[in-house]
Amino acid sequence: MVLAAVAACEEKKGEDTRVLQLDPADSAFTDFFLITSTANERQSQAIADEIERRLKRDFGTYPNSVEGRRLGEWILMDYVDFVVHIFLAHRRTFYDIERLRKSARHVDVEELTAALKEKTLAARKKAPVKRAAKKAVTKKAAGKRAAKKPEKKTRKSAAKRGK
Repeated sequence: MVLAAVAACEEKKGEDTRVLQLDPADSAFTDFFLITSTANERQSQAIADEIERRLKRDFGTYPNSVEGRRLGEWILMDYVDFVVHIFLAHRRTFYDIERLRKSARHVDVEELTAALKEKTLAARKKAPVKRAAKKAVTKKAAGKRAAKKPEKKTRKSAAKRGK
């Protein structure tokens, strides 16, 4: 989801987009901060709208809360696992969140992409084994059902004949 949000920022011309991985000991409320800058309020609102649209379409998720959308100077979108901060350039320098979160590790977008690809490949390697096992179990169960049905029919027909 973080990568989809980063892509939305890049598409809408967000400037100096960064991802910070927060230290779990320091921050228990979220894992990542996504921080980007914009030139004006309308651009901030457009980026927020695009992030919300993409995450809703691709992942079926909405932000837990959104603050500052109407003014557009600093929009905060809380997706629980990560928080998006969309700043006007001068507001970002004033608040300097990167400095406030000194223990946070700057994560390169390529690093996140590589980790996601690795995770996807590992899931694909495991998935065919599970599918094959399910099919084998399903075939066995279907064979057992087919073998039992004629017995029931013959008993019923014998009972109807009075035997």
